[in-house]
Amino acid sequence: MNQPLRIAVTGLGLVTAAGVGVTETWQRLRAGTATTAPDPELEGLPVPFACRVPAAPLKAAAPGLAWRADPFIRFAVAAAREAVADAGLGQDAWDAPRVAVVIGVGGSSHDQTLAASAALTERRFQAIPPTLIPRAAPNMAAGYVGMTVGAQGPTLSTSTACASGATAIGTAALLLRAGMCDVAIAGGSESASRVTSAAFWRMGALSTRTHDPVGASRPFDRDRDGFVLGEGAGVVVLERAADARARRARPYALLTGYGASGDAHHATSPHPEGEGAQRAMRSALADAGLAAHDIDHVNAHATSTLLNDRVEAHALRAVFGTPPPVTATKSVLGHSLGAAGAIEAVVTALTLRHQLIHPSANLDRLDDGIDLDVVTKQPRPGSLHAVLTTSFGFGGQNAALILQRC
Repeated sequence: MNQPLRIAVTGLGLVTAAGVGVTETWQRLRAGTATTAPDPELEGLPVPFACRVPAAPLKAAAPGLAWRADPFIRFAVAAAREAVADAGLGQDAWDAPRVAVVIGVGGSSHDQTLAASAALTERRFQAIPPTLIPRAAPNMAAGYVGMTVGAQGPTLSTSTACASGATAIGTAALLLRAGMCDVAIAGGSESASRVTSAAFWRMGALSTRTHDPVGASRPFDRDRDGFVLGEGAGVVVLERAADARARRARPYALLTGYGASGDAHHATSPHPEGEGAQRAMRSALADAGLAAHDIDHVNAHATSTLLNDRVEAHALRAVFGTPPPVTATKSVLGHSLGAAGAIEAVVTALTLRHQLIHPSANLDRLDDGIDLDVVTKQPRPGSLHAVLTTSFGFGGQNAALILQRC
């Protein structure tokens, strides 16, 4: 069987609660300290804390968009600009119709829609802003990225809940393999809102650790009680490896495996045995031409919810037997929903570049039944050649990516 075309990761961009830029986030992850803090925008809600992107650096990184684009669009633009510059590409260095954009977004900015609904109910039609749809529609993250960098190829949005960002990167790799583009700018973006916070609290999914917000996101820990709402964007630039070599780019990693699956089980709960998650991981391994023992590290989905962490741990044991070292990026950055898989893909590329696994925050005691080697307290250096990152979303939508050292 012919080996699939190798895809090179040649540029990275990040916007997270740790800062705007790859360097700021990587430094915070290496320190292993959570970014959770009281959030004035959530004041008065049952859970008044989150992992919020700092406003001032964002304004500088995505200027002129605040009045016409919601935060998730600005996050995507800022991360994409950084990734494209990092790759040494741009409008003078590519054939624009051969540049694709694929950005995953889990939902839209609910607060804007809620305000418009109130105006509609009160028959204040002129109070509905004419920019409402283009500033809040999920596809506009990809649209604005394309407009900003001048990409004229396929411009797509993926929406697979909390797997959206990983799905976008996998989809972009498929476009490259199919010859539909030569460069792909791919990732995920999501912004937090009052409606999102209240809705997840009402479902019982959010941590209510109001006495200790910094310690609230604690994946795999015995005392976890839900996830911490985060926001941000992660973007990668992808090229066929041969094209990257031809222009003497220095890739961070090779994207060699992508797997996706559906649970066909429940709207919000994973399959109790993690069967869909297992299928996605095994599909990614098959796509990469690797066996389970070839994987040196897993960047886990690890949301910090009671059920999902336990099911994910079970799925990892089923696929690997004895899983390799695991870390939980959400323990530091919170759960950024549709952006999470893309942020974690960027972190995975950095892990391979630096040969260093960042520690999980807030893990004091592994929960009973979770038999994993979770990296905590200190970064762990290693000889890392292949890394798996997992993303699982409501609707039973699962994605897994494998990145390998160049």
